[in-house]
Amino acid sequence: MEKITPETYDKYIKALMDIGSAITSEQYLEDILKLIVMVTAKVTGLEICSLWLIDESASPKKIRLKATQAIDPEYVKDRSLGRVEGVVGFVSTHNQPLVVKDVLKEPRFKEKEMAKKLGLVSMLSVPLRVKREKVIGVLNCFTSEPHEFSETEINLVTAVANQAAVAILNTELMVKTKVIQEELETRKLVERAKEILMRKRNMKGDEAHRWIQKRSMDSRKSIRNVAEAILLSDEI
Repeated sequence: MEKITPETYDKYIKALMDIGSAITSEQYLEDILKLIVMVTAKVTGLEICSLWLIDESASPKKIRLKATQAIDPEYVKDRSLGRVEGVVGFVSTHNQPLVVKDVLKEPRFKEKEMAKKLGLVSMLSVPLRVKREKVIGVLNCFTSEPHEFSETEINLVTAVANQAAVAILNTELMVKTKVIQEELETRKLVERAKEILMRKRNMKGDEAHRWIQKRSMDSRKSIRNVAEAILLSDEI
């Protein structure tokens, strides 16, 4: 990792700005996660950065590898650990950074085959934290040589991780909001389409709804597309 100089501080500030700009962007979560690991790796000069997110929907809860800038995408696919398992589990549950001098000698580190293959040695793992107490994931940074992470380095990576957490939460909210809006709009369109069918075909409400559903399955088009076609035909 490079020496902390005024130029390095400028890089970190730029990294925070890049991630901060993602907060108000129209990018989806996958793009935001890729941006975070790329920016972090670039400003720290570290070989690999990886980002894990807690999956609240899993039972029991899991923590999943979601993005890395220097590992085969196939490795990332469906990679997960138990909520309290491994280094990421320790960091996320204890809500504190963890420095590992040699990952191959660390019992909690579960990705030793990957580390051997890529020549990884030291590791800094920090929680992705919002409002100090809520942890949504973990950001890992690796070196290819033994490295003593200084307090300044830990603080700088932590600042990046906290900004990243805000970006991730905001993006998830944005996506959920869009999904909800689209669902509400679809329901309105279907209701209007049902009214047209009830008027033109003398159907009852439930019959009209089943007709739309069947048309959707038969044509392999979404219910929204079918409803829009009905509305369009009524206008002609």
